[in-house]
Amino acid sequence: MGSPRNAGSRAAGASADGALTLASMRYEGRIYRPPSEADALIVQATIGCSWNHCTYCDMYREKSFRVRDLGDTLADLEAAARAVGPQVEKVFVADGDALVLPMDHWRPILARARTLFPSLRRVSCYAMARNIAEKSETELRELRDTGLTTLYIGPESGDDVTLKRIAKGDDAASHVAAAQKAHAAGMALSVIALLGIAGERSDEHARATAALVTSMNPEFFAALTVTVVPGTPLAQLHAKGRFEVPAVPALLRELRTMIDLARPQDATFRTNHASNYLPLAGRLPRDRERILSVIDAALEGRVRLRGEAARGL
Repeated sequence: MGSPRNAGSRAAGASADGALTLASMRYEGRIYRPPSEADALIVQATIGCSWNHCTYCDMYREKSFRVRDLGDTLADLEAAARAVGPQVEKVFVADGDALVLPMDHWRPILARARTLFPSLRRVSCYAMARNIAEKSETELRELRDTGLTTLYIGPESGDDVTLKRIAKGDDAASHVAAAQKAHAAGMALSVIALLGIAGERSDEHARATAALVTSMNPEFFAALTVTVVPGTPLAQLHAKGRFEVPAVPALLRELRTMIDLARPQDATFRTNHASNYLPLAGRLPRDRERILSVIDAALEGRVRLRGEAARGL
């Protein structure tokens, strides 16, 4: 799943990186959220990821998936309201693909959030294409109308060969159908691509991902760079010499192809995740040429890249 950041384990309040976290001793495991939710209240409604097979991801491998007790989630919202209620403008519902929650959990969570946080303007969560497919159009519209406005979805690639290799669980067509369904319900999408994940299929990956972004037409588009994390199936492949992270120029060329060919109608673009060598920001299509010129300058050595010591997961 895209854009993870580990916010640590803290009581309700502002975290060191700006997030309003609710992670008392009852929060199970590590906390992950997208960079754009750094100022959001994070509340755990599921434990782990309902899929949890992606070869590159270790975010939830220490957890067995389950839906958290609704009473505990609502109690955490109440505790957050007492501690930081007036400050809360955004709520991020964790863990890995919280859209999988049944409607009889979503309804009280969203209702309680609206009641407790007078400044609330957005609720968001991670999602998989299959989570969207499993919700009816009526249910998705109800979620949107009661506050769940933004879904973070990480297809990682538009190349079906790569998607099968990394055990993503959904193909490109499934992601397009999910995006269309979410948009029909009025939800905004943040789509995440993963640079370097395709190995020798780098060009196919870049071109197919650009096509996927075009078809999904997200409001937000972000790219991360793959990292071989110990304990993952990808790390096992790496140890056997069957996977290598491409050299930085190849990663930049992948990114360049994606930006050059992707045609979302109007998407905010970011590579601000700590895993990336080249932080970029802009809007597509408006800033395409400027972004491409920066990538070209980086390929020519005229732009300083983020050093390995400064990169993170």
